[in-house]
Amino acid sequence: MEAAVSPLPDDIEALKARLASATQRANEAEAKLANAHARESATEAVIAHLKLQIAKLKREQYGVSAERTRRLLEQMELQLEELEADAAEDDLAAEVAAEKTATVTAFERKRPVRKPFPAHLPRERIVVPAPCSCPACGGSRLSKLGEDVTETLEVIPRAWKVVQTVREKFSCRDCETITQPPAPFHVVPRGWAGPSFLAMLLFEKYGQHQPLNRQAERFAREGVPLSTSTLADQVGAAAFALMPLYRLIEAHVLAAERVERRAKLTPLAG
Repeated sequence: MEAAVSPLPDDIEALKARLASATQRANEAEAKLANAHARESATEAVIAHLKLQIAKLKREQYGVSAERTRRLLEQMELQLEELEADAAEDDLAAEVAAEKTATVTAFERKRPVRKPFPAHLPRERIVVPAPCSCPACGGSRLSKLGEDVTETLEVIPRAWKVVQTVREKFSCRDCETITQPPAPFHVVPRGWAGPSFLAMLLFEKYGQHQPLNRQAERFAREGVPLSTSTLADQVGAAAFALMPLYRLIEAHVLAAERVERRAKLTPLAG
């Protein structure tokens, strides 16, 4: 027996209320599904990480045996970085979906612990211009209270540096209002990696087919130790940030009436 469907009300306000309720339920369902995906991705990444640790411990216990063992470990490391990148992407997707609701809390994945930036890296100090007058009352008697420094790891080919973005705080002596420029924009929310570094990381991984563990080894030789898990986390976050661009390209390609594939013809041998 089919369930009875309630008729739609004729009142506009009632229709708006029903639409708002339906939108809220849809957002909650989307947020719960995104949380489930994020939790599943995080679990798979943890399992792969534990399997890799067990394989490495066995290799250390029984000694380096065959070339096959080394290749197996490299394959497991590659699989682990892919899972961790997917987990980071799903984690951000769950966070965005949860922001649309008031009842669903975003799933928080345990992120890899990152060491402080090496002290030997040069620091480029960029001071955000402070206001000349108080935006609240227009007074010009401003006194500096302090500053917040945001460090972003950036890279120039074969030259590393840490960009320090300084946001000075000022207090108005007339009305005692505290003012400070807004925080700098990051490609990745709460990210510490600069755009050039992210571009290089993605190009080396997908354009040059360099796994993250190989890149981490190269970075360490250059004096910047970063774990594979830390790099994989940035890859997943960058993939999420680039998703709108991917959707636009996808829509443009699929909007065509047909997609032609041109193949190079070679004459048949007589």
